[in-house]
Amino acid sequence: MTTPTEIEPGLVLQGFTPPLRLADFKLIAFDMDSTLINIECIDEIADAAGRKAEVAAITEAAMRGEIADYKESLRQRVRLLAGVTLGEMQQVLDQRLQLNPGAAELVRACQAAGLKTLLVSGGFTFFTDAVRERLRIDWTRSNALEVTNGALTGRMVDQPWGDICDGEEKRRMLLQTCAAMDIAPAQAIAMGDGANDLPMMGAAGLSVAYHAKPAVRERAMVAINEGGLDRLLEVLV
Repeated sequence: MTTPTEIEPGLVLQGFTPPLRLADFKLIAFDMDSTLINIECIDEIADAAGRKAEVAAITEAAMRGEIADYKESLRQRVRLLAGVTLGEMQQVLDQRLQLNPGAAELVRACQAAGLKTLLVSGGFTFFTDAVRERLRIDWTRSNALEVTNGALTGRMVDQPWGDICDGEEKRRMLLQTCAAMDIAPAQAIAMGDGANDLPMMGAAGLSVAYHAKPAVRERAMVAINEGGLDRLLEVLV
C-alpha cells in the first residue's frame, strides 16, 4: 500500500495522482446511511422503540468491522424494532433524514457527466426508495422490513436476489450492474463509510471513503475526512 497524501485539508489520496477524468467513469455506487444521508436509519427507528442505545452500539461495532457475521447482527437489530409503526418510520424520514452536505451536488455532477447511479445499502427499502426519488438514482438494492397491521414484525423478508444486502451483496450488485452496462469494474466508483462497504470499494476502479471508520479510510484511494461529498470533484475533472 502506498503512503497516503493529504493534498488539501481533510482530503487524502492513496495510490494515484490526481486529477482523474470523471467522464472516464460510467457508474458511481453509493452507500446510504452516514454516506449519502446524515443518519443510521436503523438507529433512529430503534429510538421509536426505546432501544436506540442498544441498537446503535451494535451498528457502530458492525461498521468498524468488529462483528464477523454482519447478517446475524442485522437480524439481531431488526428484532429489536418489532412494534414500530409505519407512522413512526415516516417521522424518521420526514424529521431526521437529511442528505449529507454535497450529496446532491455530487450526484448531479456525475449524472451530467453521463454516469449512472447506484445506491446499495444495508438499510431498508422504506428509506432507499425515498432517497432514490429525491436524487433520481437509477438503481437501488437494500433490505425489506416485514410489516403486519401497520407495524414492524422484527423480521426482514427475502427478495428475488436473496435475503440481506451485506458487504458481499453490495459487491455482487456493483459487478452485476457493471456487467449489465457492459463496462469494466474499473469504470466504476464506489463510495462508503463502513466495513460492509469495503467489498464493493475493493471491486471498483476508484474507492472513496466519506467520514469513514479508520479501517475504511486506510484502504480507500480517496478519503474525504472534512467537508461534503462533492469534495470528490476536487480530484475528478
